[in-house]
Amino acid sequence: MAYPRVVVTGIGAVSPIGITRDVFWKNLIGGENGIAPITLFNTDSYPVKLAAEVKNFNPAEFMPLKRADRAGRCTQFGIAAMQEAIEQAHLDMTRERPERVGVIIGTGGMVGELYYHSEVLRQRGPKRIDPLMVFKVSANMVPVQMAMVLGAKGPNASINSACATGSDAIGIALSHLRLGHAEVIVTGGADSNVGPIAIASTSVVGALSRQTDPTKASRPFDLERDGFVHGEGAGILVLETYEHAVERRAPLLAEVAGAGWSYDATNDTAPDAEGQSIAMKAAMRDAGISPEEIDYINAHGTSTQLNDKAETDAIKMAAGRHAYDIPISSNKSMIGHLACAAGAIEAVASILSLCHGIVPPTINYHTPDPECDLDYVPNTARKVRVETVLSNSFGMGGQNCCLILRKVGGK
Repeated sequence: MAYPRVVVTGIGAVSPIGITRDVFWKNLIGGENGIAPITLFNTDSYPVKLAAEVKNFNPAEFMPLKRADRAGRCTQFGIAAMQEAIEQAHLDMTRERPERVGVIIGTGGMVGELYYHSEVLRQRGPKRIDPLMVFKVSANMVPVQMAMVLGAKGPNASINSACATGSDAIGIALSHLRLGHAEVIVTGGADSNVGPIAIASTSVVGALSRQTDPTKASRPFDLERDGFVHGEGAGILVLETYEHAVERRAPLLAEVAGAGWSYDATNDTAPDAEGQSIAMKAAMRDAGISPEEIDYINAHGTSTQLNDKAETDAIKMAAGRHAYDIPISSNKSMIGHLACAAGAIEAVASILSLCHGIVPPTINYHTPDPECDLDYVPNTARKVRVETVLSNSFGMGGQNCCLILRKVGGK
């Protein structure tokens, strides 16, 4: 069966280094560090003091106040990034069949909001709970509220596969479009995980960096790396079938050529290189490409000891000797780990690499690790001929999703 091609016609970003895609990209290739002391809550009793927060975000700039009041912080991020993406895509819903436009978003919901409302319940009783709480904390309300803003009546779903979520949502949207369930799908991820529960739970198991110097906190593939840094934000893509995009003369930014999934089936937390390599190979097989055709790998690159070694080994398993010739970098060195939005914002970055022929750096990289011996584009962006990108996302527990993004060629 020949599936229709799927293209990206718009992208939007809300990130710790910029609220629009242009600012995000400028700072990403400039090596801007978005990690700083946490301001969203008091960290006096917490061993972790740093995170990558979205700065100076005003939801009223992107939506009516009534909608902002009903939305949790990650939903607000999603709506803001969606508005930018649909504007670039020139998506006019008055010219679309609403039932043929969907919204599929990767998200964890608002754990931080739930913590706040739990405190209200504990201290002030059940009658003082915000009646809009369910709209603010439920994961399904992220795509629901985004679709309400857009007026989309097609497939609507919230996806969660831990750190693979953002890529997973894009891959599932790709499948919906290939199967004819829609002509346009707004997809990606939105998350806001910088809060007491997330910081406490991930620090107590030793997953987070405890550095107090932002330049040492997130150091993917560096020998001295000591854990990841929580981030927040959203990356949103407008996907549509190639025929639909061409018919309405939409900009063709990239093609989502393939997606691959796997499950490690080995450990609750520790990653498995073989499992990760299966997802990479599946994505390449789906796209019909060989490892030699990959020009850049946007790595999962969390800055944990286990992940970065496992990912390095997995790339070697999937790409063979060519692994040593591929530029690889981790956006998390600058923006932290956006949890359920990580794969989505990294897909946005990958598309911008395709558009501009520039590979962002892995910053804070100073001491090579003998067990991580590939080309991680240390500290300075690099001009590279980029036609095809592999974007990796690996979730805690072993859920893996990899994407192949490439420039749009002819039929």
